[in-house]
Amino acid sequence: MVTIHTSERIDYLPNRSLQIIQASDVFSFSMDAVLLAKFAYVPIQKGKIIDLCTGNGIIPFMLSTRSKASITGVEIQERLYDMAVRSNELNQLSSQIDFVQADIKSLPPEILGQEYDLVTCNPPYFEKKELSDRNVNIHFQIARHEIYCTLEDVIQVCSKLVRQKGKVALVHRPERLTDIFEQMRKYRIEPKRVQFVQPKANKEANIVLVEGIKDGKPGVKCLPTIIVYEDEKTYTKEFQAIYYG
Repeated sequence: MVTIHTSERIDYLPNRSLQIIQASDVFSFSMDAVLLAKFAYVPIQKGKIIDLCTGNGIIPFMLSTRSKASITGVEIQERLYDMAVRSNELNQLSSQIDFVQADIKSLPPEILGQEYDLVTCNPPYFEKKELSDRNVNIHFQIARHEIYCTLEDVIQVCSKLVRQKGKVALVHRPERLTDIFEQMRKYRIEPKRVQFVQPKANKEANIVLVEGIKDGKPGVKCLPTIIVYEDEKTYTKEFQAIYYG
């Protein structure tokens, strides 16, 4: 029997096949994470995947519906790590997925000694200098701001973990795209695929998905933009197919 604490709830993932434990006072999974899990190329039958800054485990759970590879999620916050572990038990996926509580800048030897086919990350978007007193919840601060790891930290660790010609996939904000490309090339990850996400057709993109290959050849594909909403309440058919498919 999986323990569910008083402040927690059980939600379904968008495809309704898996469940996840969430709570309002810690960072819940977002559209960004689901889109990253759908965007990334995955090894289908075998291989190894690692998800950094995994939160409550949404990306490993989503990836498990697309791949039989072994998947590891790394999370620094004890509360979120514990929720991910219990969700793993709830979904009976412990034979495929495992979670590690660790700072990505000081990963345990059993992780650093591996080479992964795919590294994914939905990192904190905002630089620490943008931190304000308006967001006093420490769980939200850590998830949203570069308190424990910067963008460079994330990409450097991704490069250490991914095998030669393996893939690194990130989701971030479009205003950080130049920084992402610069850091990827600095750490030998060649950007190969980019996809923007717009809330509406007449709005600027507010999400960008980026995938690179370790020591890959130059050349970037810009995929068709994803439009989320037709109007204030209705998802586009394209987005529904991606998000719920």
